[in-house]
Amino acid sequence: MPNSNQLLPQIMDITQEAGEAILAIYNRTSGFSVNEKTDSTPVTEADIEAHNLICTRLRQLTPELPILSEESDQQSIQQRHQWQRYWLVDPLDGTKEFIKRNGEFTVNIALIESGRSTLGAVHVPATGNTYAGCLKQGALKRDAAGSTRAIHCRSLEPLKGLDILTSRSHLDPRLDNYIEKLRQIGNVTLATIGSSLKICLLAEGKADLHLRLGRTCEWDTAAAQAVLEAAGGQLVDLSLDPLRYNQKEDLYNPDFLALADPSFGWSSYFSD
Repeated sequence: MPNSNQLLPQIMDITQEAGEAILAIYNRTSGFSVNEKTDSTPVTEADIEAHNLICTRLRQLTPELPILSEESDQQSIQQRHQWQRYWLVDPLDGTKEFIKRNGEFTVNIALIESGRSTLGAVHVPATGNTYAGCLKQGALKRDAAGSTRAIHCRSLEPLKGLDILTSRSHLDPRLDNYIEKLRQIGNVTLATIGSSLKICLLAEGKADLHLRLGRTCEWDTAAAQAVLEAAGGQLVDLSLDPLRYNQKEDLYNPDFLALADPSFGWSSYFSD
């Protein structure tokens, strides 16, 4: 298996290739098909095409590693507890945003090792930007022109207010209670954005907190968590414990926080 220095750029390229396939469908004048899965969530032909492309490329790159994708069959889902190292994939994160055509959807690929997301890439097809991170290497952003730069989370010291990102399509009524508590810190600015792009914006130093209450799955967060933590941030549950993967029977995450500055005193506002 290639080492992390070799893997990261190759995973970035795979997310970009999948993003180009998604965009070809997204921009098609004849439209695209939308179906409903058994859990009542939507799936489009772009989800399936990206899934097939990513799985093919990952098997070529690391044939020894299993793959768990949002579009995987039930057999893979049931076998996953035997895996210590595997790829965790969301081929099209933000399907609802894709259907709405607002551009806020991503391609997510993460490497999970012993329950931890250690390497990940998140591509934004609508802008051409790719965010990536490895816990041993740091985080970076590659723009549509191919220019790459290191990215870092920003500090809350000195405190000049709090920029909070929330989900566009999954608002929870409990959110208001937390927002009111956070207003004790100072001026709070709220913005709603779809998909794992929110977490990448924290990694890029453009926001301070993403608060997500309600159901998400492990493939929704793993790649962006690797980017965020490589950039100096942290993804935690409401007890401020880091999110881990493949540790329980189901694939659902708890309510969680993405923190740009983990050293700030968040326990006063969240710790259960």
